[in-house]
Formats: sequence, structure tokens, C-alpha cells
Amino acid sequence: MPTLFTRIINGEIPGRFVWKDEDVAAFLSIGPLTDGHTLVVPRQEVDKWTDAPADLLQKLTAVAQAIGRAQVEAFGSERAGLSIAGFEVDHLHLHVWPVNSLADFDFSRAETDPDPERMDANAGKLRDALRAAGHGAVVPEA
Repeated sequence: MPTLFTRIINGEIPGRFVWKDEDVAAFLSIGPLTDGHTLVVPRQEVDKWTDAPADLLQKLTAVAQAIGRAQVEAFGSERAGLSIAGFEVDHLHLHVWPVNSLADFDFSRAETDPDPERMDANAGKLRDALRAAGHGAVVPEA
């Protein structure tokens, strides 16, 4: 049975995508810690990051870094946070989000019902920043 993330990647469930390539997809989190919070997910179904092939981890990290840089630019944050938790969905994913303090790492503060229009605007803002950084070939229109 496909994971929730596989279903999002395959278009069975809607997602606000900011990155799509042959190995990796990235879309906004439905429970954001801050505006622009993105999940970087391999297309390959791998549960634990410790079970992922090294080359896949390297690719995920490179995509997360590109997204983190774009988040800092788009949202004016001091840094980009990175976390691999793995408890929410049994499919490897990296959380990347704009941060300004350690308080921004508190997952108990995640929004449970974010405004859809703000989420759409955040996705557009991040896609624009990724395109401006030279990643247009992997940034979907919407």
C-alpha cells in the first residue's frame, strides 16, 4: 500500500509542490512551524533515514539546502532549520523551514489549520525564490 507521501507525489492527494525531479519531490507541510515549511521527500519509499542509500540522502540534503537558501531569501529569516523526525509518516522526509530562534524548532507549535490562501501564497513565494536561484527546471508552476 502506498504511503501518504507517495499518494501526494502521485497526485492522488493535493500538495503545494515547490520542487519535482526524478528522485525527489518537495511540498509545503500541512502543519507548518513557520511560513514556507517544506517537506523534502524521496520518490522511493524508504521508511527510516538510516535505511536510505547514501546517494539518496546526499540528493535529499542538496535539495533541502537549495530550498533552505530560498526560504531565507523569500521569508527574510535568519536561518533555515532542518530536521528528520520520521514519526508522522513512514516515508523518509526532511523538514526544512525558515527559523529565527530555537523556539521555531518546537513541533508542538505547528499550525493545525493554516489559511489555504496564505499557504498558496507561501508556495508561490518559495517557487519564485527557487527560480531566481537558478532551479527553474525543477520548480513546478503550481
